[in-house]
Amino acid sequence: MTRAAVRDAAALPAAVYDPACCRCARLVRHLQQVRAEHPGYFCRPVPPFGDRRATLVIVGLAPGKHGANATGRPFTGDYAGILLYATLFKFGFASRPESTSVDDGLRLKKARITNAVKCLPPGNKPLPAEVSNCNAFLAAELGTLPEGAALLALGRVAHDAILRALGVRARGHAFAHGAEHALARGVRLFDSYHCSRYNTNTRRLTTAMFERVFESIARHLDKRHAVHAV
Repeated sequence: MTRAAVRDAAALPAAVYDPACCRCARLVRHLQQVRAEHPGYFCRPVPPFGDRRATLVIVGLAPGKHGANATGRPFTGDYAGILLYATLFKFGFASRPESTSVDDGLRLKKARITNAVKCLPPGNKPLPAEVSNCNAFLAAELGTLPEGAALLALGRVAHDAILRALGVRARGHAFAHGAEHALARGVRLFDSYHCSRYNTNTRRLTTAMFERVFESIARHLDKRHAVHAV
């Protein structure tokens, strides 16, 4: 991890990110095992990446073993990031269409990416208790959302974690690809299937499907900007 990345992570409030978090014993043991196998990997809780004043916050599931867990940046170094970053670039939220490493020069514009669980889980499947343990960090992060912001949940676990972090009852806010949910202060939650290799290879999620979600996000944010410009 570069000095710049360490500096950026250190600048995050402790309520949002704790690089030494040990709340989940199973995840701590797993990271120790992976670090022994891959000494050069990041193998710590992965910090959020992007604009601290973002109007779009994207929430994924958890770091991938050879992706974010290796590089220290969400959705970087693995297949899941290919569609995500290409789409962010197409819609003007990223300075380049590919994220390869923490020092590749990529910047997000008015967007931020984080995960429901900050540490790599075995089999990429966090336990409910682990999602719960990590939710306080997500709650602190989402507590700074500006009025009229957009949230994008990549998958059901992220969707449920967002609702819990915001204190919103799940009833009446069911996850479904393409669904939209109006929340307090004009914030809107958008749902998408996760952009994983499995979902894209099986065409459960296509590029067109993913881009339609971003079209809806862009329309919402355009309305927000119009209101604030009045």
